Amino acid sequence: MIDLHTHSTFSDGELIPSELVRRAVFRGYTALAITDHVDYTNIEHVLSCIRKIKSLEDDYEIRLFAGVELTHVPPAKMPALVEKARKLGAEIVVVHGETTIEPVHEGTNHAAVSLDIDILAHPGFITSEDAEIAREKGIFLEITSRNGHNRTNGHVARIARETGANLIVNTDSHAPEDLITDETAFRVAMGAGLNEKGAKEATVSNPSALIKRI
Repeated sequence: MIDLHTHSTFSDGELIPSELVRRAVFRGYTALAITDHVDYTNIEHVLSCIRKIKSLEDDYEIRLFAGVELTHVPPAKMPALVEKARKLGAEIVVVHGETTIEPVHEGTNHAAVSLDIDILAHPGFITSEDAEIAREKGIFLEITSRNGHNRTNGHVARIARETGANLIVNTDSHAPEDLITDETAFRVAMGAGLNEKGAKEATVSNPSALIKRI
């Protein structure tokens, strides 16, 4: 399992990073990114701490990535924050998309796909226009296993098929029970309406391609 969107106690997750990594290893994960929620008030602190997870690669057979999820950041402030995240060492930059169950600022999806990010998480009713920009920029659209956020997985998958945008399955884990297996990730992808080829791309080929470019 390659999971590039998870949270620890440095934002609203239940596990400290070392326990999150250990539980992921126990589940058979081969790669994990910790991408805690940040805005312009906490990004320095979060990344200075999360970067230390790299040392655990010496203890386990897993690749670990320090990242962030820009969350409820006004679109106008997003470009500077993405740039700052990269300068501070973020290997994976995720933007919290316009999920249907939270009051995310309208225009977040559109702003995000124009920037140097890796993943647009749970992008709700993303438009074809924004999906096409994501494809051109090499940004992955997320199919999520997280309850609530997954309500629009089918829409995201359909728009991706129509535009050629690349999909990636992540858990958006906040608690131990949120971590999943490869089999479950594949079922989430199939449940979103992908065929077997598309499900394999979203769970294996695409996440592998993303971490190769880091």
